[in-house]
Amino acid sequence: METTTALRAFSALGHDGRLAVYRLLMRHAPQGVRAGDIATALAMRPNTLSSNLSILQDAGLIRSCRDGRAVLYGVDLPAASALAAHFVDDIGRGRPATDDRISRAMTQTTFNVLFICSGNSARSIFAEALLRDLGQGRFHAHSAGVRPNAQPNPMALEVLRRNGHDLSALRSKHLAEFAAPDAPAMDFVFTVCDAAANEECPSWRGQPISGHWGLPDPAMARGSVAEQGLAFAQTYAELRRRITAFAALPFDALTRAALQAQIDHLGTAPHL
Repeated sequence: METTTALRAFSALGHDGRLAVYRLLMRHAPQGVRAGDIATALAMRPNTLSSNLSILQDAGLIRSCRDGRAVLYGVDLPAASALAAHFVDDIGRGRPATDDRISRAMTQTTFNVLFICSGNSARSIFAEALLRDLGQGRFHAHSAGVRPNAQPNPMALEVLRRNGHDLSALRSKHLAEFAAPDAPAMDFVFTVCDAAANEECPSWRGQPISGHWGLPDPAMARGSVAEQGLAFAQTYAELRRRITAFAALPFDALTRAALQAQIDHLGTAPHL
């Protein structure tokens, strides 16, 4: 990356509003987000957001594309990679201490995985139970909510019960439980709803690989009891598909970049 390009990018990010927009878009990467959803999540006025998006786009940090009548904004991941490489390789002269992930590999035999959604009552509960039971002992699966409900949704528990999962250890938990000093260090952190991805979550110890697998909240489904039950069953089935594929990945044979690409693909593949 040329120095002038890097200067433009660093200058664009040297503003609290634009940095907040970029951070939010990075949490949704590689998917895009509508401008209205960004403004709502960050409580930012539309004209201010428009200016921030324009500056980030002019700096080559984000891209936009049309999705029907809507415009989606997303992080330009190659540009982000080039900027990080410029910082490490050029400014940092390639010193390993500037990015300790370079020397780290996923060589352990078990992994801590956290699934986050807004209420920790259905989607993240599904994911916790699925990975625990499909992971063949290789994963310690956890789930939490940014604003957890008092308990898991009864319809979600019924779907899990019908599919043979043990419900005894499942409970709704606050995200703060996993940010405590004595909490286990996570290897992977997934958000499974857009609302959770919009939140500014803690900086996790151990620099875990993250993924956004946003799915609609089945608790918001309307209609008859049967139609609502179908929404829960479909969400469970989609998470089962993704988690089965995730658990089958050859972790010891993939670089962190390759693992990230696989996780991103699972989150953007056709679903529901």
